[in-house]
Amino acid sequence: MRSITILAASCLALISLTAQAENVSGLYQVHQPLEGQGAEARTAATAKAFETLVLRLTGDPKAAQNPALAELRKDPQRIVNQVGTEAGPPEAVLVEFDPGSTEQALRKAGLALWGSNRPSILSWWLNDSAEGSNLVGDGQASAQPLRHAAQHRGLPLRLPLADLQEQLVANAKQLEGNDPAPLREAAERYGADALLAVHAQQADGKWQGKWQLWLGNQREQGTAEGADQAALADAVMLAVSNRLAPRYVTKPGSSGQVQLQVQGMNLQRYAELSRVLEPYGPHLQLAEGGTLTYAVSGSPEQLRAQLGLAKLQEVPAEQAPATPAPAAPGTTPGTNPPPAAAKPFDGLRFHW
Repeated sequence: MRSITILAASCLALISLTAQAENVSGLYQVHQPLEGQGAEARTAATAKAFETLVLRLTGDPKAAQNPALAELRKDPQRIVNQVGTEAGPPEAVLVEFDPGSTEQALRKAGLALWGSNRPSILSWWLNDSAEGSNLVGDGQASAQPLRHAAQHRGLPLRLPLADLQEQLVANAKQLEGNDPAPLREAAERYGADALLAVHAQQADGKWQGKWQLWLGNQREQGTAEGADQAALADAVMLAVSNRLAPRYVTKPGSSGQVQLQVQGMNLQRYAELSRVLEPYGPHLQLAEGGTLTYAVSGSPEQLRAQLGLAKLQEVPAEQAPATPAPAAPGTTPGTNPPPAAAKPFDGLRFHW
């Protein structure tokens, strides 16, 4: 256990230095538009911000209506650090919630939570209107509604440069097609975890969009609409969040203890792994060289999805080393006991 203590203490100073592209910043800050003027409008916006945050943290549209949160819905001030006002348009309140108090309240209500380590998403977003077609690129004015919507829904969004070569690849036919290979090839330089393809069209005074999301070998798809580009962007990001969240959320008492071994550890990787496993309440049990053994709360499927974000690879069960069985009862110290049967490791094993 001494090696565990030394390792943990040595890494505390490094945790703040380890950055992850998937770690969402500002997760507990909500920009909520004001509807009206005065104290009453600010109070209503703060309550709405709480509902936005609950949806952001759970991915469950019904979570905010949980009876255990009734008092917080009426007055969320006890979990709010500060409230400010932002000039418009539109004018909004900026509500900063306290992470610890918020998570405690939501877990007490039995809600499943999604941590801040989330899959980064590269969006190929094509707008078609009477003015022509436009592939939204990083730095364009049309990127702002997408960035705002992603932040509002707690998603780490990346946008392409939208250069000529990418415009030729990310056309309407490709964005609505079933083969993501060309988009994935063009997206390699951005290093994102997931691809979001959206073909948005303006018709009858509103915006409609078809979207597809690829994460690994899994595909999600849907349609959305909004009064303008900002409303459509928010509808798409909300739908994507609702589809992704169930893969990563951890609900108190819903999952048992899982043994987890991770090979190839060093100080920097320890700090990164601590962030990745934080939602699962990890307990470090053993440190042997570059291999750490944890007890974590969650399901194997959730852990595989979460560790995949950190680019860890699972060790096949047939490659797992056997664990020596305990010595037979009655064995005299100093004598050579008969060879003990080996017991396979009963858990998940990953390596960097």
